[in-house]
Amino acid sequence: MEYNTQRTRLKINDYGRNVYKLISYTKTIEDRDKRNLMAAAIVDIMAHNSEDSKNAVEDKRKYWVHLMILADWELDVDIPYDITREDTVEFKPNTLKYNQGKVHYRHYGAVMENMIKKVAEYPEGEERDELVSLMAHAMKRDYLLWNSDTVEDEVIVNQLENISESRLHLPADFQFKDFREYLKGTPDERRNNGTRKKKKKKKK
Repeated sequence: MEYNTQRTRLKINDYGRNVYKLISYTKTIEDRDKRNLMAAAIVDIMAHNSEDSKNAVEDKRKYWVHLMILADWELDVDIPYDITREDTVEFKPNTLKYNQGKVHYRHYGAVMENMIKKVAEYPEGEERDELVSLMAHAMKRDYLLWNSDTVEDEVIVNQLENISESRLHLPADFQFKDFREYLKGTPDERRNNGTRKKKKKKKK
């Protein structure tokens, strides 16, 4: 389970911590095309949740700037606009409308659920399958950060289908990673490693 003392301070509060988690996860994606897909999906969610969604769609450049600010300009993706670090002072984020309805699973949060519902509207094809796969990995990572124990893959599959109202399914060749892969670099991994080291010392 995560505690506030372990969390990174938010640079732009309006987007919430789950957007930060998604961006952090996107940084770990090795395949550039998959990183591009995930980054574009995050921008879509940022724009979709804007107070003025009509203007947000027309002004996505702003949200790409905000994405890079939140990523400390360390996200290596293809940006469809010409932006630089100087753009950081040009825009101020709109206050986002937080989901007042039911959130199925608190450990994923409204942002992840909104992304799942948004991707469910995409036409069937390779792009949608890639996004579903990336979201499934992100969901398992979030679940493990919340629960800090192992989780049956079937649980993630069922929760993905439940949130998407059975519109999204994992590709036939999809495979989850070992739970330790999802915790690499997180406070949980460092804490667990420390516990294992202490146990080894006691045995001596």
